[in-house]
Amino acid sequence: MGVAMHPVTTFEAGARYLCLPVAQEARLVKAEIRVDGRVERAFDIPLTGGEPDFWVGANLAAFQGRQVAFLVDDEGLAGASVVQADAIPGSEDLYRERYRPQFHFSAARGWLNDPNGLVAYGGSYYLFFQHDPYANHGSGRNKHWGLATSRDLVHWREVGDALYPDALGACWSGSAVVDWGNSSGLGDGDTPPLVCAYTSAGEPFTQSLAYSADGGATWQPYDGNPVVGHLRAENRDPKLIWHAPTERWIMALYLDGNAYALLRSRDLRQWEVIQELTLAGAAECPDFFPTALEGDAEDMHWVFWGANGTYLVGGFDGERFTPAQAPARLAANGDAYAAQTWSDIASEDGRRIQIAWLRGDLPGMPFTQQMTFPHTLELRAAARGMRLAAEPVAEIASLYVSTERWEGLVVQAGQDPLDGVGGELLDVRAQVAVGDGPGFGLMVRGVPVVYDAGEELLWCYGRACRCRPRDGLVDLRILADRASVELYGEGGLAALPLRVLTEPGGRALRALPWGGELVFRSLEVHTLRSIW
Repeated sequence: MGVAMHPVTTFEAGARYLCLPVAQEARLVKAEIRVDGRVERAFDIPLTGGEPDFWVGANLAAFQGRQVAFLVDDEGLAGASVVQADAIPGSEDLYRERYRPQFHFSAARGWLNDPNGLVAYGGSYYLFFQHDPYANHGSGRNKHWGLATSRDLVHWREVGDALYPDALGACWSGSAVVDWGNSSGLGDGDTPPLVCAYTSAGEPFTQSLAYSADGGATWQPYDGNPVVGHLRAENRDPKLIWHAPTERWIMALYLDGNAYALLRSRDLRQWEVIQELTLAGAAECPDFFPTALEGDAEDMHWVFWGANGTYLVGGFDGERFTPAQAPARLAANGDAYAAQTWSDIASEDGRRIQIAWLRGDLPGMPFTQQMTFPHTLELRAAARGMRLAAEPVAEIASLYVSTERWEGLVVQAGQDPLDGVGGELLDVRAQVAVGDGPGFGLMVRGVPVVYDAGEELLWCYGRACRCRPRDGLVDLRILADRASVELYGEGGLAALPLRVLTEPGGRALRALPWGGELVFRSLEVHTLRSIW
């Protein structure tokens, strides 16, 4: 027998949203939106019949002029106050909330996690993301693909949810590509289709496609889903890439434990497994891409990446990936997870650009979680072997409001030459001479950043990453937002992205000398404006 559903309201859709009151601690109830008697949306929601913590919105754009019913499985909530409106109540404060990231992307409402479907097309960057639009809990049954777009990787416009749970399950993580040759047959005329691969998280997990035949304006699931049946355990998180030498599509897929698979296809619809491989110490969310060592296009390598930032560097011939060295890890001990790189960006400007889910709650907000700031990846020759280095994308400079620079600044104990410097949002770049000293500290928006010279460790809030000096100088970069501090060092070989709640109205920057003095070879402090 099915669950008994009780009507809350029926109406003719005439506004953008059905606005629903929710409370963080309320019990999750099952809800349905039925259109002309057919279930079009099914989800869990902490609906409340009392005073809401905030409101969320179910998008009605596709149902205008039709008869809609909203039902829940709790008869006691049949009288809950729900309304149609073109704006969600409380949205007058949207993007000005206390802990709203001001230059990191976050969803307008609800839960956000893995970045999905990163693709560049037509001068726009597409950022899909795991989204629960109805709650801050991140319920697996509720996973949609939210969508935001940008022209510059900095200013984002949230379009709304593009993919919805269906009979095959919720829409879990995946990727996207431009099918330039229309090998899938999903295109329409001269416009190449944009194709997403995602996990249908039903029983069992399978892999599905969705596509846009109109340049990204609308998205729909492929009628022939799933395109990859169940292989093992919770096989999921398909990453697509085009391998030009063999003219085949490649899919990297997580299987179970530390095991992954590579599959190939001519048309994105029919797939065969070509290899299974192990990425020790990692699980979930693979990425797979070619990159040049030290920017030399004649010295290409392939990177196989796992969700926690562990990666292998090796070769790939279209049949088999062969690691060339032991696994390495970028951004160890930080809060970044499930990072992915943009597809088809090479046709735009040639960079390998990555973004990650920056994990951590944002208390008291009608949304939670955020993304890291987009950063470039470059493969470098290091003492420990080939290593990836990360740096914030250069487009961050478009947010600079003011800049102060110093050369050869010496800060003695008890001095405060940085008093009055900077603002709430910061991009700080420093080269600090360590010599034989024990290290140094900086206070950034009330957050202590400490460098231990003896251990060659960069510390922040109890977590650390290796950061080696070069020619006696520690190279350091700090991005500070309302709810994050991202640290980079050693030319990007060190990275420590953290969810940190910075102090409101406090000092922007303070130097903390150890052992008598702190010597800056150079120091730049850029104050940023909000992207909203």
